[in-house]
Amino acid sequence: MKPNTLRLYNTLHTWVGLMAGWALFIAFFAGAITVFHHELHVWQNPARLEGRHATEVQVEGPAIDAFVQKLVAVHPDAANSVFVGLPSKEEPDFNAYWQNKAGEWLTMNGARLNGDAAAQQQTSLDHVTGELSAFLNSLHYSLGLDTGGMYFMGVISVLYGLALVSGVLLHLPRLKKDLFAVRPGRNLKRFWMDAHNVIGLFSLPFHLIFAVTGALFCLSLIMVMVFNVLTFDGKLMEVVPRVIGAAPEVTAAGRPSPTMPAAQLLAIAREHGGERFTPEAIRFQRYGDANAVAEVRGDSSRALGNGGAVGIHAAANEPNAGQLIANQTAGGRDGNHALYSAMYALHFGTFGDLAVRLVYLLAGLAGAFLFYSGNLLWIETRRKTRQAEQPRVHRLLAQATVGVCIGTCIGVALCFPAALLWPERAVSVVFWPVFFVAIAWSLLRAPVRAAVELLYVAALASLTVPLSNALLTGDHLFVAALHGRWAVAGFDIGAIAMAVGYVALARATARRARNGPAESVWALRSASAEGAPQATMRKVDAS
Repeated sequence: MKPNTLRLYNTLHTWVGLMAGWALFIAFFAGAITVFHHELHVWQNPARLEGRHATEVQVEGPAIDAFVQKLVAVHPDAANSVFVGLPSKEEPDFNAYWQNKAGEWLTMNGARLNGDAAAQQQTSLDHVTGELSAFLNSLHYSLGLDTGGMYFMGVISVLYGLALVSGVLLHLPRLKKDLFAVRPGRNLKRFWMDAHNVIGLFSLPFHLIFAVTGALFCLSLIMVMVFNVLTFDGKLMEVVPRVIGAAPEVTAAGRPSPTMPAAQLLAIAREHGGERFTPEAIRFQRYGDANAVAEVRGDSSRALGNGGAVGIHAAANEPNAGQLIANQTAGGRDGNHALYSAMYALHFGTFGDLAVRLVYLLAGLAGAFLFYSGNLLWIETRRKTRQAEQPRVHRLLAQATVGVCIGTCIGVALCFPAALLWPERAVSVVFWPVFFVAIAWSLLRAPVRAAVELLYVAALASLTVPLSNALLTGDHLFVAALHGRWAVAGFDIGAIAMAVGYVALARATARRARNGPAESVWALRSASAEGAPQATMRKVDAS
């Protein structure tokens, strides 16, 4: 490859990585944890505060019917279209979501629905969107900035893909030489560069998956709107639900008709979904109407596209009662649904068991390390040797990188005890102040001092995870492990491991500050201070 071409790819890889690095660090760090999305519910479950640990839950049809009928009686808008999450080991209560006439999303669970009139009117989503798992998920796909943040992350994903392609092309000529070339020693810059390259090469398949699927998920609505106008003559939007679900949007017939019992609907879904299909939710449209349909959604074990649904005509007194609309489960779905479900499973690692999700966890943390180390390497490569004053932009970039990246680590760690201390409050109330305080601290301190100090703070923040769990629930690491509650013990173990890693990184950064080049922004001593004794020695020699 020509030298000019290599320089072009190097420039593209560097600047795209710099522009997208901070956002990608947040997305990867939060995304690595949300691989265990369901386990986060178990860790935070307020019932654990009372010693009631989650057990196996049996869902019966009559209980589902009673919940939906009471919900529709209290909130008639739910009859138009309502998602009903079935009780499970992680979520031992019903959860329903629907939109009112103004288009606002509302929610209800079994406990509130069976309460007094005031409890039945508590339909706000605040307690759902503010919980630990939901916040970390939103931090992953939108930086916690709702729709605008999601579109922004879509653009970042596109830039991320460009950085991957340019990085691969840049390293192709020396791929064999660099593949296992991690050279520890006094040259820490070379060691960090080797580690950056090796981790990037070995985790490349995961990064390609995340870049492509992340861009498609975040920008899908925009792409649909563009194609709807330019190619499909305004008819694309109406068929989108058929691509992502098993039942089309239906209108009310205006004739009342009882909806089929949930037990029959679940039996039909299991018959068509196969023995590996486990129902997890039911979406009812036009409940109690002659045009009622039900979409039983669930999970098929040991399938790449594990998420799926079965659409059923659900009006009991109609000729088509119980007839299949579509079977979009593993082994029975069409090409569109197969592609969509496979993309989702590949992005979140839902297609595998614990081993696969642990690999995704490590890949996510390794990806976060790549963006942190990439920025630091750029700063170190651009420093002026034997020059006391470095460009101010390098210092600011170093300070911002330290503040954003390590501040994210501290904020996420402190969200865990916050979720136990204030289960009804949004953990974002803790994350954002901590995040911005870390950035402010990094801007007020020398980059290396801020990095070492914040890394030690991150270690302490990580230790609050097992500590708060032990103090507030009594279900500490050893108790949870002895009783096989690894969904609880796993987070405590992971937090302790992260604390050890932060301490090790802080010590390595401190050594680099003491022993590295004096003109570096990561040095504790200045080049001018180091040069003064040398100048004095030269004068003595001359005399």
